Formats: sequence, C-alpha cells, structure tokens
Amino acid sequence: MAVGIIGALASCGGQATRTPSPEDNNVMKEQADAFLRGMPTDLQHRQALAVRKAVNGDRGDLNAVREARNSAPATPAGVTTRMLTPTLRLYEPKDCGNKKLPLLIYLHGGGWTFGSLNSCARFCNAMAESGRLKVLAVDYRLAPEHPFPAGLEDCVKAVGFAWADADKLGVDRGKISVGGDSSGGNLAIATSLSDSCAGKIESLVLFYPVTKAYDDGSSSWNRYGSGFGLDTELMCEFNHAYVAGADPLDKRISVGDCGDDILGRLPRALLIAAGRDILCDQGEEFARKAGKRLTRIEFPGAVHLFITVPGQDKAFSTAVELASDFLL
Repeated sequence: MAVGIIGALASCGGQATRTPSPEDNNVMKEQADAFLRGMPTDLQHRQALAVRKAVNGDRGDLNAVREARNSAPATPAGVTTRMLTPTLRLYEPKDCGNKKLPLLIYLHGGGWTFGSLNSCARFCNAMAESGRLKVLAVDYRLAPEHPFPAGLEDCVKAVGFAWADADKLGVDRGKISVGGDSSGGNLAIATSLSDSCAGKIESLVLFYPVTKAYDDGSSSWNRYGSGFGLDTELMCEFNHAYVAGADPLDKRISVGDCGDDILGRLPRALLIAAGRDILCDQGEEFARKAGKRLTRIEFPGAVHLFITVPGQDKAFSTAVELASDFLL
C-alpha cells in the first residue's frame, strides 16, 4: 500500500475525504470490475426474494443463502482463535504473551439478515495477523426472526462482556474499539451511541456503513442501484426485515439522522467508503455531520462487499492497513 495514504490518514484531523493514489485506485477499479463480471446477474434479486419470503414465514431460501456465506477461511499461521461463548470468537496473535493488546469488536455485514462469524473471518484474521491487536467477532441475532433491537442488544452486550473481562482476555480496557461493514457498520455506530457503552469504546472503524434504513433518494442510491454489489431492491428488503414494526427513523436504526446532541457522544471514527456503492452518499453525509470526530476515506473505484467477499484484494488489503494504523 502507498505510504502516502497512511500519511494522509495520520495527518487528517477531521472528516475531510481522502482517496487512494491514482495507481491504487486503478487497481481497485479493475479488480472491482472483474468481481462484478463474476457475480451472477440474478444473485441480488434471488437474495431479495429469499429475504422477502423469510419475512412472510418461509425461511428455506434465506437459510440457504446464510449457509452459502458461512464457509470458514483457513486460519493464518500467526493467529489463534477460540470460542469464548457460542456467539463470541476471539482472534489473537500467536505468542503475544502477557502483553495487553487493543481489542477490536467486529460486527459482520449481511443486511442484518445473513452473515456469520465465518463471513467476516478473513478480515478478523488479517487484523489479528498484524500482531498488533486482538479481534472479537460477534454472532448477533439476525432478522427477520429477530428484528430490531435484538441484534443491537447483542452487540451492546458484547462490549459489556469485553469490558468486564478485559483482564482475562489480555485486553487493554482503554483501547476497546468497535467496527463493522455495511449493516455491521450501522450496528457499530448504534452500539457506540448507546447509554450502556458510554465511556467504553475508544474508536470506531466503519466500512461502507448503512446510516439510513430507508430509500434515501441520493445520487449514489440511484446511480448504483443495480449491478454494483448491493442493489437497492435487496437493501430495501434488508431494511424491511430489520426494522419490522419499528420506526425506520428511530435514531438507533437510522443513525445518519442523529443530531449533534447524539453525535456528540460518537468516539473518534474512521469510515472507509466504496465510491461505486448505493450507500456512498449517506455515508458521506454522516461524515459531514460527525465533523472532526470522523475521518472518511473513499476508494472511488471499489464496490460494496470488499471486506467480506474475496475479489477486491487491493481494497481489502488497503482497508486492513488503514484500519490497523487508525486503531493504534
């Protein structure tokens, strides 16, 4: 990764947009285009139908989608993993001894309806492999079986667990961060703003987060609504499944609608956006509202999914290095 990208991040005191070098962005765009060409043209539509059927009580197709995204990658030689509870997996650098390391609590994406400990394992492994921190992945409850606020409650509880057991986990209690991609990014923001987590979260790392659980009518929503890794049809089904009978304007759901009174509680944050993504504009608006608390970096050529689905290797590796440097 170009040193200049990290330099830009280190020197950035506010939310000003930063982009990769032209050379890096060309690679990201080429890889994203190849990734999109390899994606079945009807995949997003079939996933949307699966979520819709599950909302109506038939979960067979959604369970198949979940299983298809539940393959565990190989664990790197420098990382060990252990299940602390049935829903919490800890990734640790090997031979870290008794040194207390920072902890990243990671919340997977998948539109609140699919995704698992395994779907985010590639990222968690890469972060722990740096040898600089530990990662705690959370298998929160999924919609539509468990709509809002069930998943959020699980994420808040995970922070409480890590805070209470920091000494046992070999974690620096003053350096507990939360991160997530897409819907996981939404949950990370909402978790950090919850009363229960006040004073417990040092920072946030967000990848193309959902900040509004409704059709925001933005330019990116309309321009990239089909064929760019996350279709608007599927996102609307995700929103419907998660929100269920709640108000989509609830600030714990549509965190992008929070005012300064709430965003004043936001810890320092890094937001890495995919430029060709329906969520790009709402993330940019959230960054403006968050102000100096948040640094936003855009990968203009990238598309949604680069954290959890292989195929956009340059965007993935750059994101890992930027996130690691930011957290530390």
